[in-house]
Amino acid sequence: MREPVELRRQRILAVVRSRGAVKVSVLAAELDVSVVTVRRDVEELARAGRLRRGHGVARPVVGAVEEVTVPAARAEEPGRDGGPVALVVPERHSYLYEAAYGARPVLEEAGMRIALHIAPQAAGAERPLVEAALAAGARGLLIAPRWRGAVSEAADYGWLSEVAVPTVLMERRPRPGSALHALDSVCSDHWYGTYLAVDHLVALGHRRIVLAARDDSPTARSVRHAFAEIAAARPEVEDWSVVLSSPDAVPGPEDGDGAGLGGAPRDRTPLDLAARLAERRATAAVLHGDVDALMLVQRLAEQGVRVPRDCSVVAYDDVVAALGSTPLTAVSPPKAEVGRAAAELLLHRLARPLGAAGPVRRIELLPTLKVRGSTQRPASPPTPGEG
Repeated sequence: MREPVELRRQRILAVVRSRGAVKVSVLAAELDVSVVTVRRDVEELARAGRLRRGHGVARPVVGAVEEVTVPAARAEEPGRDGGPVALVVPERHSYLYEAAYGARPVLEEAGMRIALHIAPQAAGAERPLVEAALAAGARGLLIAPRWRGAVSEAADYGWLSEVAVPTVLMERRPRPGSALHALDSVCSDHWYGTYLAVDHLVALGHRRIVLAARDDSPTARSVRHAFAEIAAARPEVEDWSVVLSSPDAVPGPEDGDGAGLGGAPRDRTPLDLAARLAERRATAAVLHGDVDALMLVQRLAEQGVRVPRDCSVVAYDDVVAALGSTPLTAVSPPKAEVGRAAAELLLHRLARPLGAAGPVRRIELLPTLKVRGSTQRPASPPTPGEG
């Protein structure tokens, strides 16, 4: 079935906003359409002021809000009266843009307008956007705060718990006992996703595994802690370690507490993954997220480490993992389904009488594993009991 033009153009906007300038040829490859089609889309989007066009390149427009309206044919559907649903996601975050696009058809089917707010990469950026949306009459809120560290997360608890409209968190699980503990939320089960990665590698015969992960988002921290717990509990895993995948992938002093996994100081030294693999005699690595994974695999190739012959690799996120020169086996959280479930949860709240309470719902969806060309059995399977 041919993809609707407007949906394709929304996908183009999501990619451009998440990455910055993107070549038209790259967009065409990722969307599996012709360059001519994408060039025409880019021209129309530029004419409408939704992006900027260069020589074979699409660039984002500086701006925070895009309002999506329901087609006029739906004017008689329920929900037409009242303001839009505000949808707040971080800038340059294609993972959460997929969740946003999952939410959109659910809300439009209910006859509701959507106001998409893109929060810039600055501490506290979400609050003024939410306040502006509420002042403009938003009837509900779907939000995925950036929360780079513990401090920025805690700073949002107070004002976000007092938002006067139904609110659902996407891909965020507040700390137990916090002011947001009793807020509706929909998340991927990242413990299970990490388990899928480790279990796949162990089943192939890998016994020494390194996790190279970020530490600047709730998902990154969940993956790091889950990996440590799962690897330590698997008797087959003889050696494991957690390293930082990128020197800029940690919260700054204003965002976090300055400590890494287990309270150890965070190391901002650029990762030499080949050296770490050799040091630990590791035959496999789990890498979070996709962009870091692809860059680290490129770096391994430059240092003579071949994937998967010398090292099996599993990426975590599966946004662009399949696009590498060696398509990466990846854990794929149900990104669009998170958005859909969050929108359905919000509609459930909005359908209740004004002021009516009800049980808080915390939904977890299970990721899947997409096996591709970056994993195989170790070249020299370990003998039983080998250290």
